[in-house]
Amino acid sequence: MPISESDRVPGHPACFGVVDPATGEMFDEAPDQQPDELDAVVDRAHRAWHGWRADPAVRTTALRVAADAVEAVGDDLAQSLTREQGKPLAESYAEVARTAARLRYFADPAPRTRRIVGGRPVRSESLWPPLGSVAAIVPWNFPLQLAAAKLAPALAAGNTVVLRPSPFAPLAIRLLGSVLATALPEDVLTVVTGREPLGARLVSQPGIRHVTFTGSVPTGRAVAEAVAAPLARVTLELGGNDAAVLLDDVDVDRIADRIADRLFRAAFRNCGQVCLAIARVYAPVQLHAEVVEAFTQRAKTVAVGPGLDPGTRLDPVDSAPHLAKVAQVTKQALAEGARTAAGGHRLDGPGYFFAPTILTDVPPGSPVVPEEQFGPVLPVPPVLPYRSLDEAVDPANGTGFGLGGSVWGTDLDRTGAVAERLECGAAWIDHHAELSLAQPFAGIKNSGVSVAGGPWGLYGKFRPFVVHRLQEVCR
Repeated sequence: MPISESDRVPGHPACFGVVDPATGEMFDEAPDQQPDELDAVVDRAHRAWHGWRADPAVRTTALRVAADAVEAVGDDLAQSLTREQGKPLAESYAEVARTAARLRYFADPAPRTRRIVGGRPVRSESLWPPLGSVAAIVPWNFPLQLAAAKLAPALAAGNTVVLRPSPFAPLAIRLLGSVLATALPEDVLTVVTGREPLGARLVSQPGIRHVTFTGSVPTGRAVAEAVAAPLARVTLELGGNDAAVLLDDVDVDRIADRIADRLFRAAFRNCGQVCLAIARVYAPVQLHAEVVEAFTQRAKTVAVGPGLDPGTRLDPVDSAPHLAKVAQVTKQALAEGARTAAGGHRLDGPGYFFAPTILTDVPPGSPVVPEEQFGPVLPVPPVLPYRSLDEAVDPANGTGFGLGGSVWGTDLDRTGAVAERLECGAAWIDHHAELSLAQPFAGIKNSGVSVAGGPWGLYGKFRPFVVHRLQEVCR
């Protein structure tokens, strides 16, 4: 149902449609705000910053109230998220819970002044003032969770935030903004929605002191270029092409059971539209056929359908353009000699559904190997057999990405040694992509710049400031 007149942004008769990926039809609208209005938005955020930065205790209370408010409307947030993004409703509820948990995590008091001891007759102290106004741009795959990951530490540090969601998933973020507005002072958090060049104009605003962006590598590079002129800080969380390496001592009896279940879920959660999804599996030659069979069985039997259906385990692809990309990368792999053990085609009927796909025999030079495919195809590249460990580790590190990876085996010393050889920001042993709020999150190579998560993410929203006092004056 279109937004009501009372919900429209003043001065904005223009809106853009929001499509349900399960049906392929527009079901709602969002305001199409124009880039030239951002000057006023950023100016209001800057003016609100002077009051918001003043009292850490006020910020702590506000973030805890905000977390309670998010949980109070959890049903509405989850329903909205599934409707516009497509993921199963259970996953939307989990995302809402993580959103509230992140607000509570960063509600703890900010770092305090510290005495610096340097042996000189000067008393030095390090202070941690906030940066100012932060621009946060979030993608469509985990809009609530990623919005909280950006705005919670920024607000906790005393910054104000201008938050821009993807035009493919703006509604849950708009609702989140309305909910948080009940706990925050006016203009401390502003949600702006609209199509490009809205995002490009936002990151180049001279009043923005930090840009935090999650999205594709090409767009991330454009963001980095835009923030170079005003010399703003930038945090880029970009793509991934995670590899899972199965060692030759992996428990064969568990491959058809728990290991395959974990690997399959890590590859296909949110229809594979996860930057930390497993995109490549390297299996020893003697286990290759069994691994392929285990994945194929799951791909052929997993329940595919609308996210609002309680029985759905695999949802639609987010949009028509993305569905076309998934179909094209699969078609190209097949043309180059790959074979489908399962799937490989779009499903009949309405919506943006692509059959869960297992590819084998993909030529090493196929673009499907090094590029991020971001869809329900496992692996991208396909399951690749290897004979020696170096034949698995070297290709696992042989892409431009470095976000995550995992190693699977029974010898903990050996799996740990292999995990340490993976060139990525995080590695897991016998599981994949499980993150805690307290850990740093950072990719290397094309997967990102700077650090998010935990105290590292919080300190990134401050600037260090040192005050020196002569000891004579101190007396």
